[in-house]
Amino acid sequence: MTAHGLPVEPRTGHWPGVTAAALTATVTVMPGFTVGALAPAIEADLHVSRTSVGLTISAFYAATAVGSPIAKRVAARLPAPVVLAVAAVAACAVMITVARVDDLTAMTAALVAGGLSNGLVQPAAGRLIAARVPARRRSLAAGAVGAAMGAATLVPGLLVAVVVPACGWRPAMVIAGLTALIPVALAPLARVPPGPPPVRAGGSAPAGRTGAVLVLWASAAALSATGNNAVATYFVQLGAHSGLPAAVTGNLLSLSALLAIAVRLCAGALTDRAPRRNPAVITAMMLAGGLGLALIATGTPVTFVLGAALAFSAGWGWTGLLLAATLRLVAHQAAENAGHTVQVGIYTGAAVAPSAFAALSSAFGFAGAAFVAATAALAGATAMTAGALLSRRPR
Repeated sequence: MTAHGLPVEPRTGHWPGVTAAALTATVTVMPGFTVGALAPAIEADLHVSRTSVGLTISAFYAATAVGSPIAKRVAARLPAPVVLAVAAVAACAVMITVARVDDLTAMTAALVAGGLSNGLVQPAAGRLIAARVPARRRSLAAGAVGAAMGAATLVPGLLVAVVVPACGWRPAMVIAGLTALIPVALAPLARVPPGPPPVRAGGSAPAGRTGAVLVLWASAAALSATGNNAVATYFVQLGAHSGLPAAVTGNLLSLSALLAIAVRLCAGALTDRAPRRNPAVITAMMLAGGLGLALIATGTPVTFVLGAALAFSAGWGWTGLLLAATLRLVAHQAAENAGHTVQVGIYTGAAVAPSAFAALSSAFGFAGAAFVAATAALAGATAMTAGALLSRRPR
């Protein structure tokens, strides 16, 4: 039993399950990032505007956010391996369907379905971590699951650099879809053992205050994710605006994804030594991500590379830590609430980002849109700080 009264498996038994959840989280969010990376080719082939494709991508993330309450209940009732396997198969079907469509309406419908199935993963991952991972390793485990947001841009970046120039965007989308089947074989590793309901930890915020803290942290996630998701979605176009060739930008996107994965894992391992400091670390990462967005806005090759490194590493590096912080906060409630809170926040911001960034960039240019994204990251850091201060107030 952990300090929170939650059952765990032997010390060596939780990492295979966490890996299965992390890989599933990666492939289920990949449809949105892949369509974003392939957007220039899609726009030319289907004769649609950047704003139209942005709205289509927004529909994917909006479906995840809006469907999250239902997904939380489904994930709580079904075995975790079943939830993960279904979500991964759905992601595969969505991307293969997108590769075959000839109009934006059909693409939007497919992405909405993918967004709904994507919403199953974070609540299931929260339950898995709470039940199987010792408290002293939860930040690292949550960081591994949070790395999905960075890893999900790795395959699209490689596709832009290698497959699209030779074969076009449709074969690239099929390859992405087939990649989504990999975690299905690992889903049985994510079994969650039965156990007593979690009890309240002594360090948790009072129950009457927990809801307000969660709202603030979900708002912080939404604001910060708005800017970072916009950059991840329009990375190729921003790189071209800064003067970088598409192939170079695609490789840089993949390298940035690897950097994002490394930062999430390192941050998780380090903050496990002092989990109470997670909110402060998250705030600092959001601020650093905002600085990265501001550098991208300057529009030169050097500042774009530096800004991309900051935006992907720090700007996206807090997602796992936020899951760990909310798990600690809601230790006396259903563990699915932590994944649900993080998911609603991130995907609400992600839903706003593509269409809003497309509209802003059309009206004010990429520089103006990137500065707005940087401002959103600053507001997110402010909301994160307010929630952390509220959680520490005496009763």
